[in-house]
Amino acid sequence: MTKITGKVLHVHEPFVVPYSKRKCVAYYFKIEKKVSTGKHSHWRTLIEKEDIQDFYIEKRGEVVLVRPTNTPKNYYSYLVEDSSAGSGFLKDPTPEFKELLDGFNIPSENFLGFNKRLKYSERIIEVGEIITVGGIAKWKAVDATISGYNYSKIAALESSDSQKLIITDLIQARRTDL
Repeated sequence: MTKITGKVLHVHEPFVVPYSKRKCVAYYFKIEKKVSTGKHSHWRTLIEKEDIQDFYIEKRGEVVLVRPTNTPKNYYSYLVEDSSAGSGFLKDPTPEFKELLDGFNIPSENFLGFNKRLKYSERIIEVGEIITVGGIAKWKAVDATISGYNYSKIAALESSDSQKLIITDLIQARRTDL
């Protein structure tokens, strides 16, 4: 297994996450509602979305291609929560949070006009962010031009049947070996 820590560069047009509007190569977000059942209450997931695309990691002028896939999922991601929002009793949703809820057709108020207890959390791998990726290193032919990189082959981090990619933006991962 090979581990690399470096700056994220996009291969394709980056995603734009719905709440923070930041450009990223991977995201995970969740909208939850507080549900009470008499004595007990819990958070019920209303919306949960995750997506990822191929990206480069740049370190000291060299680049490595990372190729995660969703179907079948060939990676584990451990991402720090980047943004969050919420609403509830005596706490109105921000205009940005209200816009997000409207986009998913989730009403922010109950039938009596009180705010629902809702929360949103967002985890992303932003373009330009420093992250750590672990995987199996292989040489691959370059099929897309990378500015400033004039070679016919590039190192790529991939998964195998027994070993998935590990992708994280946790600071602790930069200091330890996989």
